[in-house]
Amino acid sequence: MRKYHHDPDGMRLPIKIDNASNGEFEPIALPKHCAEGNRTAMIDADAAARRLGQDRRSFLVGACGAASTLLSLNAVNAAVGKTGSYFEVPKEARFETAAAESAVAGDEYIFDVHGHFINPHGAWRDDVPDGRQPFFGMPKVQACKTAEMEGLDYLECLSGDQFVKDVFVDSDTDMMVLTFVPSGPDSEPLKIEEAEVTKQLLNGEGSGQRLLVHGRVNPNQDGDLDRMDELAEKWEVSAWKIYTQWGPDGKGFWLNDQDSGIPFLEKARSLGIKNIAVHKGIPFGPQSYEHSRSDDIGIVAKMYPDLNFLVYHSGFVPGKAETAFAPGEGKDGIDALVQSLLDNDVASNANVYADLGSTWRMLMQDPDSAAHGMGKLLRYVGEDNVIWGTDSIWYGSPQDQIQAFRAFQISEALREKHGYPEITPTLRAKVFGLNATKPYGIDAAAVSKAQVADRLSSRKLAAKDGPDPHFLTFGPKNRREFLAFRRADAD
Repeated sequence: MRKYHHDPDGMRLPIKIDNASNGEFEPIALPKHCAEGNRTAMIDADAAARRLGQDRRSFLVGACGAASTLLSLNAVNAAVGKTGSYFEVPKEARFETAAAESAVAGDEYIFDVHGHFINPHGAWRDDVPDGRQPFFGMPKVQACKTAEMEGLDYLECLSGDQFVKDVFVDSDTDMMVLTFVPSGPDSEPLKIEEAEVTKQLLNGEGSGQRLLVHGRVNPNQDGDLDRMDELAEKWEVSAWKIYTQWGPDGKGFWLNDQDSGIPFLEKARSLGIKNIAVHKGIPFGPQSYEHSRSDDIGIVAKMYPDLNFLVYHSGFVPGKAETAFAPGEGKDGIDALVQSLLDNDVASNANVYADLGSTWRMLMQDPDSAAHGMGKLLRYVGEDNVIWGTDSIWYGSPQDQIQAFRAFQISEALREKHGYPEITPTLRAKVFGLNATKPYGIDAAAVSKAQVADRLSSRKLAAKDGPDPHFLTFGPKNRREFLAFRRADAD
């Protein structure tokens, strides 16, 4: 009997650099240096495993496997001149567990504010035409091998059970906020009632707080503002999730629009739930593209200093390199967020927060964009206001994103030139979880103490004794899968 259920031959790397999307943007071809990095990392892992007398899978599931992969990526990045940032990993970490753990392990409180899963058997699926494969273009895609091996429906890889395993068992994540995809009330792949079941399951295991839940609101859709009362009173949501580029007629809105954005903000204030989680960046194609920009963030942050504006994705636009900020009109990406804050005199560490969901995952591919993207957020949004998010479950377990950020460092040259901070252990701990405790009202010390005794902690410990992570990503990886994914939202 084989030791490993998943990938017994060690064909998948622990740091997942691929072209998987979260379903909100069309997958982008993997840059050549990334493909070469993956190839080199596998060769180096094979050689290291042989030197240590291990099979490749055993090597890859350990700390040395993750450290070795990061070292290989460093070497390829440096060879092509991408040196704006790097992974701070000692060379001996490829072979020595203690050295590897010094780089990729840690005991930070990890509070991920950006998680997803769906109900594979929800009512939304009843209206899907025969032969249509919602979320993916065919029934047996690589992404869902974990479900297929168990003889389950292919969408089980996006289920609540898989979410719990990937996020809370196979990663160092301590707490998460569950959010929702843009959709009308009749086409939600996860309803608030269904999310509540998982929330109660996790929070009832002893800690009282493992999972928080957003309330999805479309201010430009008839009746949705009235729905906020139920979300607040019955479901006790922790924030409002909105998509300014989404609308029932294909047209989005601005947060400072008098007929949609302002009434929504006023109602959020009156209900006492003052966290506004707003998707910015990752445009949904050309339609209402302008509303994906962050131009309105500074305006409403200044108008409503008592509200917290949590900018999900930080305005990042996939496929567009992040460079040093230069003031001017017409900015896009993270620059549009920075410009809006400066134009409206919104100070760093005020009431605007930058979420890293999908953003950090994409920045991992490009050391130069990573340096400028993270450097700008930490400088202008504030070292106390950049918050950890991974957009998992679309990218499988977030452990690789965690390990990569533990080792991430901006080059000294760019720090000196642009005023970016050094990524210290203290700063990492803030980003990983402590910063998000402020808007979400979490006592990290008290929650951590309670979590030690819950059943999830026992599952985590058991998994560490016999690790068998799958190292898969679940989001669409090509145009066909992406279009099928988007059709599922529209049906």
